Amino acid sequence: MNENFGGKSFRRSSSNRLITGVCGGIGEFVGVDANIVRLAFAVFTLLGGSGVLLYIIAWLVMPEEGGRSSVIEHLIRTFQGKESKL
Repeated sequence: MNENFGGKSFRRSSSNRLITGVCGGIGEFVGVDANIVRLAFAVFTLLGGSGVLLYIIAWLVMPEEGGRSSVIEHLIRTFQGKESKL
C-alpha cells in the first residue's frame, strides 16, 4: 500500500494536532487539510454518533509520528507481559 502513497505512513501527527493528532495524521496521509477531516468527523458525529467511535478507533490503531507502536498494540503487549515502548 505504501507504493501508492509515495512512502507515506499512516500515523498520528505530532505537529498538526488539537487533541491526539488523528485528523492531522489522516490529512497528511491523504493530502488534504486537517480541518476538512475534522469537519468530516463532526458531521459523522452529528449524524448518529459514529464520528466519536471512528475517532477513538483511529486513536487506538494509529501509532504516533516517530513512535514505534500504537496505543492498542501497547495495551495488548502489556497484558501479555511483554515489553512495549510507546
